Amino acid sequence: MEVLSGVVVISSKDSVQHQGVSLTMEGTVNLQLSAKSVGVFEAFYNSVKPIQIIHSTIEMVKPGKFPSGKTEIPFEFPLRAKGNKALYETYHGVFVNIQYTLRCDMRRSLLAKDLTKTCEFIVHSAPQKGKFTPSPVDFTITPETLQNVKERALLPKFLLRGHLNSTNCVITQPLTGELVVESSEAAIRSVELQLVRVETCGCAEGYARDATEIQNIQIADGDVCRGLSVPIYMVFPRLFTCPTLETTNFKVEFEVNIVVLLHPDHLITENFPLKLCRI
Repeated sequence: MEVLSGVVVISSKDSVQHQGVSLTMEGTVNLQLSAKSVGVFEAFYNSVKPIQIIHSTIEMVKPGKFPSGKTEIPFEFPLRAKGNKALYETYHGVFVNIQYTLRCDMRRSLLAKDLTKTCEFIVHSAPQKGKFTPSPVDFTITPETLQNVKERALLPKFLLRGHLNSTNCVITQPLTGELVVESSEAAIRSVELQLVRVETCGCAEGYARDATEIQNIQIADGDVCRGLSVPIYMVFPRLFTCPTLETTNFKVEFEVNIVVLLHPDHLITENFPLKLCRI
C-alpha cells in the first residue's frame, strides 16, 4: 500500500500560540448534471451527492506554542480507501470530477483567525493486470459510409483511407496512425483530431450521458495532396484524461473524432471509441 508523506512547514516572525494542528486527507468524486438533464431526473438529486473515497484526519500537534522562525513537522498517511471502494485516478472532467486534497488546519484562540491551507495531490490508478494487447483499426470514409446524412446526393465525392495503430491506448503513450486522402471532388479546408470525454452519471431511475470536447488538434491545413500520408499523433492530456472507468454511479469513457472540413462548408466526422489504460 502506498503512503502519502511530506512535511508541514510553519513560518513566523514571532512565536505563535495555537490550539492544535491537524491534517485531513480527502478524496471525493463529484457528479454534476448537465442543464439538459436536470429536469429529467428528479430522483438524481439523491444519488448525485459527492462520493467519498478516502477520508482521514490526524492530530499532528497538541495545543501549545511554535517558536519564531521555521518549524517543520513530518507526516505520513496510508492511502487506504473507505470500505470496499477503489482509489480512482485523479480526473478533472465537466460532469465527473475525481479529486484528492490535503488540508492543514491550525486552530487558534478566539481572537485570532484559524489558519487553513489546502493542496491537491494526484493519484494514479494501479497498472492493469494481464497483458496489454493493441487493437489496430483500418477505416475508409466515403459519402456512403457516413451516418446521419440528410441529403447524401448533395455531398461531393471523396475517398479517405487510414488506420489507427490501436484504439486500446496506454494513457502515457500517444494515439498514432495515418490518414490518406485518395480523392476528393471538393477542396479540403482542414483535417482535425478531436478528443472527446463521454461522462455518464446515473442511478436506478436513469442515466445522463454527456459528450464534451477535451482538445482539438489540426493535423492538416488546406487542400491536402492526394495520396499523401498524413500522420495522426495525439498525446493524452494529464488530469483531463484517466483510464476508462465504469462504476455503478458513473462512467468516464473517451472517443476520438477525425474531422474533415470540405469547401464550402461540409463537415465530415468519423468516430472511434477508445479504451484507455495504465500499464
